[in-house]
Amino acid sequence: MQVWALSLAVCAAAVTFSFVRIDVPTALRFWNASRLLRPLNEGLGSAVILSAESAVILFIVVVRLTTGHISVFGQTLAIACLASMCTYVINDHVLKVIFGVPTPADVMHGARHRFHLWIGSEASSFPSGHMALAGAFAGVFMRLYKASIWPLAALLALAAGLLLVGDWHFLSDIIAGVFVGISAGTLAGEGWADHSKH
Repeated sequence: MQVWALSLAVCAAAVTFSFVRIDVPTALRFWNASRLLRPLNEGLGSAVILSAESAVILFIVVVRLTTGHISVFGQTLAIACLASMCTYVINDHVLKVIFGVPTPADVMHGARHRFHLWIGSEASSFPSGHMALAGAFAGVFMRLYKASIWPLAALLALAAGLLLVGDWHFLSDIIAGVFVGISAGTLAGEGWADHSKH
């Protein structure tokens, strides 16, 4: 709990600094280049990722029904998908509504980059839904398979870079999304590890 509280404080400081100093200048810098990455939005949109996770869970359920068991890795994969999906829903339908930060595209077209508390929507920008989705999935594996920490951290950094350069999210959105996701995934992994012991 102390590590999480310290991480929350570091995250809050990084989000605040980024929000005030980095977000808009970075979005302006990548605005023209981001058009090259727009096609990725179709193939890597949240609906596609959520559908893939749903298909994985369905496959695991079918395996369990036909064979009578699921491997430990299969169980972890199912928990990771479920944690990811739940975190995404909470992020998009609760946190984004609470914070109400406009997207980079909205800011480039005249919206003010600030918090519009309690008047956001699932189309708002903060925290990043993609990073919450990916972070929760990774968090489960990071908690249950320690060897996965660095490879998954590298993949999260790559995803964060694409979201930033593609102008889908501000840096503050990405930092907050990763924190929300990894927190939720680690909690789910810890709960599953405790359940598995009993």
